[in-house]
Amino acid sequence: MKIEVLKSKIHRIRVTEANLNYIGSITIDEDLMDAVNLIENEKVHVININNGERLETYVIKGKRGSGVICLNGPAARKVQVDDIVIILSYGIMDFEEAKNFTPRIIFPKETNS
Repeated sequence: MKIEVLKSKIHRIRVTEANLNYIGSITIDEDLMDAVNLIENEKVHVININNGERLETYVIKGKRGSGVICLNGPAARKVQVDDIVIILSYGIMDFEEAKNFTPRIIFPKETNS
């Protein structure tokens, strides 16, 4: 049996930009992506702590070391700059494998680093 489990989590990070006039996605600093094992175009869930909004989108690489977290396209309507969000991704794996799997989770500083 295969199950879906938490793979990556960026816990409580600040939104730095919201760009309505873009085709969609979330731009994430490449250092943060590496820290939680996210790749470009990977599907993520974004949960806004400030207003309870939840959305799904995909990742675009942001400038390394910039701390950028930018919701693009329609998702920009669900956040404000300085909102705090949680970014999650999931993986599908064998049930027995999942019992021993440890997700990559980070707790960024206020500067998004």
